[in-house]
Amino acid sequence: MKSDIEIARAAQKQPIGRIAARLGLTEGDILPYGHDKAKISHACIRGLAERPQGRLVLVTAINPTPAGEGKTTTTVGLGDALNRIGKRATLCIREASLGPNFGMKGGAAGGGYAQVIPMEDMNLHFTGDFHAITSAHNLLSAMIDNHIYWGNPLRIDPRRITWRRVMDMNDRVLRQMVIALGGPANGYPRETGFDITVASEVMAILCLASDLADLQERLGRIVVGHTIDRQPITARDLGADGAMTVLLRDALQPNLVQTLENNPAFVHGGPFANIAHGCNSVMATRTALALSDYVVTEAGFGADLGAEKFLDIKCRLAGLQPDATVLVATVRALKMNGGVARADLGTENVAALRAGCANLGRHIENLRRYGLPVVVAINHFSSDTEAEVAALTEYCRAHGVQAVLCRHWAEGGAGAEDLARAVVALVEQGGNFTPLYPDDMPLRQKIETVCKRIYRAEEVEFLPHIIERLDEWQAAGHGHLPVCMAKTQYSFSADPTALGAPEGFTIPVREVRLSAGAGFVVAICGDIMTMPGLPRNPAALRIGLDGRGDVQGLF
Repeated sequence: MKSDIEIARAAQKQPIGRIAARLGLTEGDILPYGHDKAKISHACIRGLAERPQGRLVLVTAINPTPAGEGKTTTTVGLGDALNRIGKRATLCIREASLGPNFGMKGGAAGGGYAQVIPMEDMNLHFTGDFHAITSAHNLLSAMIDNHIYWGNPLRIDPRRITWRRVMDMNDRVLRQMVIALGGPANGYPRETGFDITVASEVMAILCLASDLADLQERLGRIVVGHTIDRQPITARDLGADGAMTVLLRDALQPNLVQTLENNPAFVHGGPFANIAHGCNSVMATRTALALSDYVVTEAGFGADLGAEKFLDIKCRLAGLQPDATVLVATVRALKMNGGVARADLGTENVAALRAGCANLGRHIENLRRYGLPVVVAINHFSSDTEAEVAALTEYCRAHGVQAVLCRHWAEGGAGAEDLARAVVALVEQGGNFTPLYPDDMPLRQKIETVCKRIYRAEEVEFLPHIIERLDEWQAAGHGHLPVCMAKTQYSFSADPTALGAPEGFTIPVREVRLSAGAGFVVAICGDIMTMPGLPRNPAALRIGLDGRGDVQGLF
C-alpha cells in the first residue's frame, strides 16, 4: 500500500495556468508560485464581485479521535466526485500549521487518492502566508514595547497589555514569560507570552477580511491593551495598521492549487477550530463561489467547534448562505466513542458502534438547529464489516438522515459519486439557514447558548472577573459580536476523556479575549492551550531528507 506522500509524488500535475483556465481565469489573473500553485490577484477578485454565486456545501465531522475521521479527505473526495458527475466544483480548504506537522496531528491536504497537491509544499511553507501573519502580528508587538520605551505618550499601562507574541510552532516554554530583562537598554520588563500563529487575531482578520481596505480597517481596530486610565489602545492608535497591511498584502490573495484529479482547490488561511475560528478565508470562499456551481469547504475539528464557528461567525460576518452540510463519521471512531480501545478497533463490535453513535446523533441534532439539510458520509476503512456499516446506516435512517458509504481514500472521486449525488439532492431540496443566536443577545448569554444548546452543558461557570470583563465590553459597544469558543476538540465537554455524548457537566470559562478587529469575543474553556506543546515523540524526530533531497517522514 502506497503512503500519502508516495501517492502525491506520483500525481500527474497540470500547470497551474491550466487549472486557472478551467475556472475561466487568464494568465493576468494569477500570480504563479512555481509551476503548480498561484495566488489570485486582488484586481481579478474585484472583478468578480457582481457575479452570481454558486452553492456552498460545508463538510464537518464527529469529534476527532485517534482512530481517524478523514474530514479533509472527504472534502477532497466530494469535490472530485461532483466534477465527475458533471458539476463545476471547487474546493476551499485551510492551510496547515507547522506546529502539528512537526508535532502529532499531521497536515491538512487529505489522504490516499483524495488529496490536494503539492502536498509537501502545502504542509511546509507553502506561499508564506503564515510567515506574513507571524511578522505582521509581531511587528505590532514590537511597536507596543517601542512606544513605551520612547516615553509612552499614549500612557499605555504595561500591566494591562493583552497583546501577546506568536510563532507557528508548538513550544510550551513560551506560554508564559518575562521580557525585556537585562537593563534599561532592553526596555521595561513585563509578563507576557506566546500563542501559536493560527490563534492570532491577525490570522482571523486575514480570514474574515473582504479586501485590502477592510483588512486595514480591521487591523486598526485591534485592541492591544489599556491606558493607565483604563481606556482601550488600538493598533491604529500606535500607527501600526498601515505597515501590517503591507506585510499582509500578498498573503490576503487566495492560493490556487489542484487535487490529484486536477480539479481546482483554494487553500487559504485558518486551521485550529479548537482555539480559533477554524475556517478558510472569506476571500477564497467568495472567489470560488463566483467561479463555480458548487463550492465544497470544511471547518476544523468536530461540528461542535468547526461547524458552529463556520455558521455563527464566518457566515454571519460574511453574509454567506450555506446550502447543505456533510457530516463525516467512521466506524472506527464511533467504536472508540463506544469504549473500544484503539488496539481493538479492527475487531467487529456492533454493540460498541451503536453506543458510540450517540456522538453522531448529537451532531446531527445540532446541525439541524441551523435549518440545514444533512447527509452522513461514512468514510470507509478496510476493517469495517458489513454488520457495522449496516448498523450505522440504520442508526442514521432512524434519525432521519441518509448515510452514504464512501471509498474516496482508495478510489478517489469515483468512490464518492454516491455522496455527490446525495449532496446535489440536498442542495436542490433547500434549507432555511438561521444562526444559533441573534446579534443583540448579550455576550454572556451567547456563551451560555453555545455551551447549553450545542455542547449540552448543564452549567457554565464564570468567575467574577470574567463577568466583569464581558459587562465592560457589552457597555463599550461590543455586545453585538459573536463568540468564538476555545475548548478541547475531543469531547462535547471540557474534559477530553468524556467521549460519546456526555451530559450534566459544567463548562468552566477561565479567560475571555476581545478580538475587536476580527469581530468576535473568544471564550477560553477548561484546560485548552493557545500555545500547544510537542508530544513525547514528536513527528520532527522522523522528518528529514533522503539522498535525493526528498522529504522523508512528513507522512
